[in-house]
Amino acid sequence: MSHSQMLLCVQLINGYGAHPGAWRMAGVDPASYTDMDVFVGYAQAAERGKIQTLFFADTPVLDVDLASEPPHFPIDPIVVMTAIARETERLGLVATASTTFNEPYNLARQFKALDVISRGRVGWNAVTTSDPLAAANFGAKPLQRQEKYERAHEMIQVVQALWGSWSENALRADTARGVFADPAQVVPIDLRGRHVAARGPLPIPPSPQGQPVIFQAGGGAAGLALAGSYATGVYANPFDIASGRAKRDALRFGAVRAGRQADEVKLFAGLMPSIADSRENAVARRRFMDQVVDVRQRIRYLGGMVGLDLSRHDIDRPLPETEYQQAHADPSDPRAPRALAVLREGWSLRDVVAHGVVDYHPVVAGTAADVADHMQTWFEAGACDGFSIAIDSLHDGLDRFVDEVVPILQARGLFQLDYAGTTLREHLGAPYQYGRDARL
Repeated sequence: MSHSQMLLCVQLINGYGAHPGAWRMAGVDPASYTDMDVFVGYAQAAERGKIQTLFFADTPVLDVDLASEPPHFPIDPIVVMTAIARETERLGLVATASTTFNEPYNLARQFKALDVISRGRVGWNAVTTSDPLAAANFGAKPLQRQEKYERAHEMIQVVQALWGSWSENALRADTARGVFADPAQVVPIDLRGRHVAARGPLPIPPSPQGQPVIFQAGGGAAGLALAGSYATGVYANPFDIASGRAKRDALRFGAVRAGRQADEVKLFAGLMPSIADSRENAVARRRFMDQVVDVRQRIRYLGGMVGLDLSRHDIDRPLPETEYQQAHADPSDPRAPRALAVLREGWSLRDVVAHGVVDYHPVVAGTAADVADHMQTWFEAGACDGFSIAIDSLHDGLDRFVDEVVPILQARGLFQLDYAGTTLREHLGAPYQYGRDARL
């Protein structure tokens, strides 16, 4: 590894947790979705653990069954992060905003204003949007893939140019001479592409880190090109070490191809920990939260992963041993080997699903040491530069991660004992940048 210590990011999701059933856990504040005091408390816990950054995913559409679960995303990431920024000092704050359904001036202004308010702790996760329901919220239709990524490149470049439109030395605030700023150093950018344009300038001076840090979460060749050109952090969901290492290598190669240094881009691998004092209790915890999901549908999916028809079996009992002999891992699904391994341990089908074998992140349901072991193995294998932690239920799970997992990582020399700086760029080891990257 080129870095001796891992980077950590915590996803605050919707104020409840990553599992759809987190809102029903005992002790959870039912108002967590709308109560900023709850979000601030979680952020302060993350800062206590010396976590480098929080992350808020977002898609501009309401796409859940509200009868049984809350929305996937916060009420508004910028608003929530502004509340957090005033009550924290070091913690980085990263939010997703679509390059497809935003205009560069408004987006640049919001993120840079928050970067100034937070004293240089903000990042923008620049992602494209394909959901037709999201498009409908803007009276539009989804763009074709090529157009979508062309627009993304233009958006990032115009936004970065706007961020740099107020020169670093423009603000004078000279009360004796009566000079607030040097107008010659606050200039329009006058950029126009095929998809977006802006005149500028912004009415905002630089923050202590200059401007927000770019993150990215796209996939495929187009996503890799976007990340390689602009991103410092990349959120990804590899399900095994080999795919994590391949993704990380591709990102580093993409950065070099774009004229940057390989170490300028960091891969954050998704991880969903469910922490308890034993594996059995961690599984029981997840089994309770699974009451809001269609477990039988997940078991049917599990059957496809291991080549078995599981619909005729009692979901609260283990499979007969004769069935195990016919099972095989689907080579096209990277989650299948672990699903098959858990199935063969003799758990009931309901408990196999409760292990998270069909979830969108790798799940570790077990003790704090189990979670730390997983993280150490992946990190030391070069599968990531750090982790994006999607805790199952935040109300108690975040404290357990901070108070139990983080000290193990620190004792093993894998995670920082304290913040080395005050800005997000310093936390990530990212080079200073103001305006567009002159190397691109």
